[in-house]
Amino acid sequence: MIPKIGITEDHLQKAYSLLSVVLSDEMTLYVKTRKFHWNVAGDSFMELHKLFEEQYTELELIIDLVAERIGKLGGKAIGTMNEFSNLSRIKENPGKYPVQKSMISELLADHETIISELRKDIDESADEIHDAGTADLLTKVLQQHETFAWVLRRYLA
Repeated sequence: MIPKIGITEDHLQKAYSLLSVVLSDEMTLYVKTRKFHWNVAGDSFMELHKLFEEQYTELELIIDLVAERIGKLGGKAIGTMNEFSNLSRIKENPGKYPVQKSMISELLADHETIISELRKDIDESADEIHDAGTADLLTKVLQQHETFAWVLRRYLA
């Protein structure tokens, strides 16, 4: 059933598509952060193990919020690794197990990619789709990624 919430059906379809890409980015980064959590080794093992766990736990919450937003707008959230992989703007590196500093650098680059893409997504949500609720949610998600990036950047300073 299409909700009658002041957003046209065409705009709702665009919102589902946009949010599916955001969901895919978040899922890809979540899986990568878990991979690094499982495989980090070296002098700062425990500290980074805990940091990565904190970050993937926060990403789980973001993923749930984005998926639920799709549902609130009357859509269905995608839910397969294949769909996520096809839509994600985050690059994976199968079979690669970087050292600690490279893990941090890679996660930082991914958060910065998401931040840059979310800025565009927020503008599209507000200006083209006319969905202030999605723009607001994405602004909160962007701010969380700014915090993630700030913390990771401090490790590289």
